[in-house]
Amino acid sequence: MSEAAVTVDAVTKKFRVYHERNQTLKAAVMRRRRSVYEDFLALDDVGFEIPRGSTFGLVGDNGSGKSTLLKCLARILYPDSGTVTTRGRVAALLEVGSGFHPELSGRDNVYLNGSILGMSRAEIDRKFDAIVDFSGVEQFIDQPVKNYSSGMYVRLGFSVAIHVDPEILLVDEVLAVGDAAFQEKCTEKFVEFRRDGRTVVVVSHSMPSLRNMCDSVAWLSHGRLVETGEAKPILERYLDSTRTDQRTGDAGEVRWGSGEAQIDAVELVGPRGPAASFRTGDEVTIRIRYTAHQPIANPVFGLALESHDGVYLWANNTRDLGHRIDRIHGSGVVECTIPRLALQPGTFQVMASVVDESTTHVYDYVREGARLVVDFGTPVESGGYLALDGRWS
Repeated sequence: MSEAAVTVDAVTKKFRVYHERNQTLKAAVMRRRRSVYEDFLALDDVGFEIPRGSTFGLVGDNGSGKSTLLKCLARILYPDSGTVTTRGRVAALLEVGSGFHPELSGRDNVYLNGSILGMSRAEIDRKFDAIVDFSGVEQFIDQPVKNYSSGMYVRLGFSVAIHVDPEILLVDEVLAVGDAAFQEKCTEKFVEFRRDGRTVVVVSHSMPSLRNMCDSVAWLSHGRLVETGEAKPILERYLDSTRTDQRTGDAGEVRWGSGEAQIDAVELVGPRGPAASFRTGDEVTIRIRYTAHQPIANPVFGLALESHDGVYLWANNTRDLGHRIDRIHGSGVVECTIPRLALQPGTFQVMASVVDESTTHVYDYVREGARLVVDFGTPVESGGYLALDGRWS
């Protein structure tokens, strides 16, 4: 038997993009012409092998074909030409918690989601305690999941999916959500999978995560394979291709999402207006300018901070803080104010997102929306990322 868990052989996938579309027979008769469209080549003759027992990353800019390829591996999409061969049981984490019902309890949703992912009731019974323990939502397991925070929702969905015990696990951006402690548990789980000889295929825009997790990667650009092989050198070459202009200091834009709403700008504002840098202890307002291209009910806006070396430091969103936004359409602004900046001097990346009410569907996620530069202020402490104002006695 081949040592490859997955073989991708000359895969091509097209989508039809409509510019003018006849929605009804009447429209077709009245307009006297066919719908106007063009073919978009999402994958173009892509081929490589994924070694059994490895953690394999797919990297590339927006529109490069990563998620399309992952859906072909999961048999959600089928290539127009070429073949995808998988050897072993496959589980896909493409939208964590997408099978959850908001009115049902966490307990009921474990059984519902587990059955959707192919587990029998007896199998779920046997694994139930392990699923709940991994998720860390034990004391809320009998509450409706509509009352869960976004982090709890994602943790429970992820926990159900990984307990399917697949031989090949497909993961799409799920580590972009959840707290740092849970991300660490997920990474440990992937290490355990690899130790057990299982294969993990992951799409992520987080270079630190991919560096830590992946043995090999495939770099895609505009639907074509640039190169595949050992992770670290390819990730460095990919980063070199996307790096910002050091002379201007502009933040690089890495983003993904379905696009119904988009983040136009992320701005940093102090008490006296927009600012390029701040001091420890300053008040900081992070302003998100957005455009919703269609009406969106109950959107959730989120922010996160990451250190220069990829440590996930902080996250905050409108849903978890009880700031309900009923509807957006067109352009607008939302702001989050941090009364005292509890960061030591350094440079930090501000990430911003707009997602649906469940927080599992991303309309837009910008990884490097702004660069937060922090200088010495009050308190002055000895090191690390955080300024906690420790007092001796």
